[in-house]
Amino acid sequence: LILSSLQHALNSGVRRYHVAPVLCQRAKVAMSHFEPNEYINYEKLEKNINIVRKRLDRPLTLSEKIVYGHLDDPEKQEIERGKTYLRLRPDRVAMQDATAQMAMLQFISSGLPKVAVPSTIHCDHLIEAQLGGEKDLRRAKDINQEVYNFLATAGAKYGVGFWKPGSGIIHQIILENYSYPGVMLIGTDSHTPNGGGLGGICIGVGGADAVDVMAGIPWELKCPKVIGVKLTGKLSGWSSPKDVILKVAGILTVKGGTGAIIEYHGPGVDSISCTGMATICNMGAEIGATTSVFPYNARMKKYLGKTGRAEIAALADEFQQHLVPDSGCQYDQVIEINLSELKPHINGPFTPDLAHPVSDIGAVAEKEGWPVDIRVGMVDGSFFGSCTNSSYEDMGRSAAVAKQALAHGLKCKSKFTITPGSEQIRATIERDGYAQILRDVGGLVLANACGPCIGQWDRKDIKKGEKNTIVTSYNRNFTGRNDANPETHAFVTSPEIVTALSIAGTLKFNPETDYLTGADGNKFKLEAPDADELPKLEFDPGQDTYQYPPKDGSGQHVDVSPTSQRLQLLEPFDKWDGKDLEDMLILIKVKGKCTTDHISAAGPWLKFRGHLDNISNNLLIGAINVENGKANSVRNALTQEFGPVPDTARYYKKMGVKWAVIGDENYGEGSSREHAALEPRHLGGRVIITKSFARIHETNLKKQGLLPLTFADPADYNKIHPVDKLSIVGLADFAPGKPLKCIIKHPNGSQETIMLNHTFNESQIEWFQAGSALNRMKELQQK
Repeated sequence: LILSSLQHALNSGVRRYHVAPVLCQRAKVAMSHFEPNEYINYEKLEKNINIVRKRLDRPLTLSEKIVYGHLDDPEKQEIERGKTYLRLRPDRVAMQDATAQMAMLQFISSGLPKVAVPSTIHCDHLIEAQLGGEKDLRRAKDINQEVYNFLATAGAKYGVGFWKPGSGIIHQIILENYSYPGVMLIGTDSHTPNGGGLGGICIGVGGADAVDVMAGIPWELKCPKVIGVKLTGKLSGWSSPKDVILKVAGILTVKGGTGAIIEYHGPGVDSISCTGMATICNMGAEIGATTSVFPYNARMKKYLGKTGRAEIAALADEFQQHLVPDSGCQYDQVIEINLSELKPHINGPFTPDLAHPVSDIGAVAEKEGWPVDIRVGMVDGSFFGSCTNSSYEDMGRSAAVAKQALAHGLKCKSKFTITPGSEQIRATIERDGYAQILRDVGGLVLANACGPCIGQWDRKDIKKGEKNTIVTSYNRNFTGRNDANPETHAFVTSPEIVTALSIAGTLKFNPETDYLTGADGNKFKLEAPDADELPKLEFDPGQDTYQYPPKDGSGQHVDVSPTSQRLQLLEPFDKWDGKDLEDMLILIKVKGKCTTDHISAAGPWLKFRGHLDNISNNLLIGAINVENGKANSVRNALTQEFGPVPDTARYYKKMGVKWAVIGDENYGEGSSREHAALEPRHLGGRVIITKSFARIHETNLKKQGLLPLTFADPADYNKIHPVDKLSIVGLADFAPGKPLKCIIKHPNGSQETIMLNHTFNESQIEWFQAGSALNRMKELQQK
């Protein structure tokens, strides 16, 4: 099947091949306004669902309906939650500019003439927050001209739509234009699940996975478990959709959703707006979930109509029975939350699952020694926006809080910035007055981009190492993520709580009970905000920022200069030599949390995302070495000198020595960035051994020909020391489900053996043997 798909794609000069057949007999409705000839195919979804339901002989969850509805072979596919690998045919691909560079470089290496499914590139990650929206956008266009030109021309050549810088954040653009009930979309960003707010299965992946789908190859995903979150009651007062996922994160922790889809259901769902559901799904990435999804309802229909897609809503109405869970379906785990009792939450610092009611955070902060003051222009700032909370409703609720402060002569005591989610949101809040209210209270409206949420923040008000607190409505708050300062205590909460705390200037303020003092000296209490979920008038689309791919891009030239410091064509990784991996050195034994931010930092390193050798200079610089408790300081086993992690890895590579990394729990949580897998492979790494992996990172490692392995006994983590040598034996008999043996050789000459587990299936073992998934694809092309 893979071979025939590749041959078909290679032999086709135009997009004749589409992984999901698109002719719907009841009605031909386009997936989006930008692709009028690519149609929604609910009939195929219905057919597959019926086949699988008959085979399994049980009711299906919504997650199962959409996932199994996209099976490549529903008749024969083995299906067992949490165990079997599914071969799927997603409907489309979306890529943000930081990850799209490597994804498109890999697609170019594949030799294919054009993408097989509708695909888009979104320029949102490379715009640094500094002076404000227009100035920052102009600066970004100038600094990143080479990269933007590469992405635009590559998109034109290979049939990929291109959203220019300033368009907005990828996830908001997808919600407004591309997500719809029942869609299966994969995106090269961990917060792609945002689209689940519109009833789709939208999954974050690495670039190599996106290349598979763009190449027309069935995409593999371990059959996910399904965690049901039953919502009862109704949101009111200061409680918001963000508080739902903050509460769930506190329950499940950062790894509690690994290998599962979070499916929200119950009567409380209807009290949440479509964009509120998207917020909840977006931050589901922080609990390790494969994705999150809500059932199709009237709130989604309303949003589709307001965003110019009433025809999609009408079609979804016809197929609604396939866009909601079956009665009596079974979940692997059920969590129940009464929205009527849910209190406003704030999570952090340093991890998004450390949940606190807002009413408690002041006392907790004082007890723990966290900074409680939010001081103007000195040690912190407050932000709302990002892909998690940047909708019209979010802006309206924040403006409602700000308006009350202004009426009493108050402005924000802290630095306060606002990030519109898209050009459409920016233009509409400007027209409707929200933007001006937020400016009047002291806010700075940033560009329609990710900005400080991903470390794109030119922060000037503190020095590195200075202890401070920031409060954001973002989704992620790892150490140093926003400003590269490990002493910044970042908390995540809802936009309205961010606004209220920015006005008060302290974590000790509880807007539900506490009073502020107006300019006239009189005390007043903020009322709970209320705002329209959608504008009364139509959305203002703002500037046109979309570039359509030409019908024939074969003549388009794509420039990658051999002397470029931003872009670098890829060379294939070496094939496995057929031998066991013997006497590997340990580059680093990591202590505690190690996210993809620790493995491949963002911020100033984003500019090298298209140049593998340059960005490899940030390999594991944020990880803590168990040997000395320091970051970016490891012992070179050949010289016995301590030095930076990337330099040590390069030295080992130069000397022809293979190496391994030892990690702790949930290694690689966070971003989908595949650079965290490409870099160790590029610098000579072969094996990553941990107590457990985050889903996306584990897949990314496999795609690049590395061996992600886990301790059969987690206590064996303590048996390995940074000065030991490791051998992985039995690779000649490498097979699915069969543990591998690891021999640990200690410096004193003694040795011991431990067992390591893996999750490789047969095709993934072929990736390892070929050197990478891309190498394997090329082998199939040659055959």
